[in-house]
Amino acid sequence: MKKHNNKFETNAIRTQLKRSENLEHSVPLYLTSSFVFEDAEDMRASFAEEKERNIYSRYSNPNSSEFIEKVCQMEGAESGFAFASGMAAVFSTLAALLDSGDHVLSARSIFGSTHSLFTNFFPKWNIDHTYFKIDELEEIEQLITPKTKILYAETPTNPGVDVLDLEELGKIAKKNNLILVIDNCFASPYLQQPIKFGADLVIHSGTKLMDGQGRVLAGITVGSAALMDKVYRFSRITGPALSPFNAWVLSKSLETLAIRVDRHCENALKLAEYLEAHDNINWVKYPFLKSHPKYEIAKKQMKAGGCVVAFEVKGGLNAGRAFFDAIKLLSLSANLGDSRTIVTHPASTTHSKLSVEERADVGISDGTVRISVGLEHIDDIVADIAQALGN
Repeated sequence: MKKHNNKFETNAIRTQLKRSENLEHSVPLYLTSSFVFEDAEDMRASFAEEKERNIYSRYSNPNSSEFIEKVCQMEGAESGFAFASGMAAVFSTLAALLDSGDHVLSARSIFGSTHSLFTNFFPKWNIDHTYFKIDELEEIEQLITPKTKILYAETPTNPGVDVLDLEELGKIAKKNNLILVIDNCFASPYLQQPIKFGADLVIHSGTKLMDGQGRVLAGITVGSAALMDKVYRFSRITGPALSPFNAWVLSKSLETLAIRVDRHCENALKLAEYLEAHDNINWVKYPFLKSHPKYEIAKKQMKAGGCVVAFEVKGGLNAGRAFFDAIKLLSLSANLGDSRTIVTHPASTTHSKLSVEERADVGISDGTVRISVGLEHIDDIVADIAQALGN
């Protein structure tokens, strides 16, 4: 009989730990720091890695393992490790793979904290970086040096929701023997699977769409078994592991990822279309708007456009401040991927550590607004935005 391959939504719900003798339907919490051994030989063999079993929750835990397995299935990855936050995943992944003297080639449009990692911390360990412009992928190979080891990018980007061609990045990385690392946070594994296009490792902030309700911090990296073994061994020693409780929350959240993200995308597209027709808006960016400069690429590699819409209010900084102060229903916060719609001012929050010139390089003006569109009724979201814009 031909084996039936379950769909994404089914795997998200039915991938669970083996039930215990209690035959629980929902996976229980394993709130323990360590695990016991049957005898001296069992303990020796476990620490010698002759057995695959839980030893200490900094190394692995049943709840973390279930969460990792689900994300690996979703992304088409061989292995993974779960972290205490998205930035713990970014740092630990890069630190595990880079040596003193190595070079990272990264897209210029990246999260502000990742930029700070490249510019303020890695230089202390003699790790260099170069940025390439997201709309000039044909220039990437000219920036590769004999010391370049990693090609890094996020797509869609934060906060400008620009889109990079994953297939082209995959070809460049393979041709030049580079490790392609993609931050897939804005898309989630439901909308986009970078490994299909040549990525070696994929990073997520589980804090965002994976949790979806603004409850826990988490990060995860998945990808090839050989590379993830290096990430695991670095993380096992340095200790950035995800807590069992947060892993349990995330594993349950993934059961509803598809249905939640469908609604996020539906609302986001409607809001983007509304804003695009508004007289008080200079520009709007959303990957599935036909006016997006990389619309065709987004359609090629994404199932839908995601939850984030970026736009610029006419009138500069003062108009932007007036808009934020006028918001009544929606949340002013720096998170995204929440069930509640969140309005963020990147220049003063997520990317405030960048200079004015650095922000301009990635398309962030004083009037740029990032909206993470939530699950409220779209009419209520639009109504609050409309009154804040003055009509």
